[in-house]
Amino acid sequence: MSTFAIVETGSKQYWIEPDSVIEVEKLSISPDTKIVELENVLFYKDGDNVRIGQPTVEGAKVICENLGEMKGKKVISFKFRRRKASRNIKGHRQTYSHLRVKEIKV
Repeated sequence: MSTFAIVETGSKQYWIEPDSVIEVEKLSISPDTKIVELENVLFYKDGDNVRIGQPTVEGAKVICENLGEMKGKKVISFKFRRRKASRNIKGHRQTYSHLRVKEIKV
């Protein structure tokens, strides 16, 4: 836990470290893209060097390797109305992008 950052992507925040694999909501990039840069770094810590963004850390970015897209587990939405012979079942599988963190630049 010597070096880590908190990054925002897809309206969610992720705690990342170098060489970790994260699963984020689908990014609008082509499947051929090998390198992805995340620029919304909210917090950065390297030993005693701490930088807090207001709202983001100036000039910081995270360089990731694109591992591809995958679908998550199916989430079932079930609506039932009693005594009406009415029921509705829908399923949804969210698409995620898998990224391997190569380095955190400040």
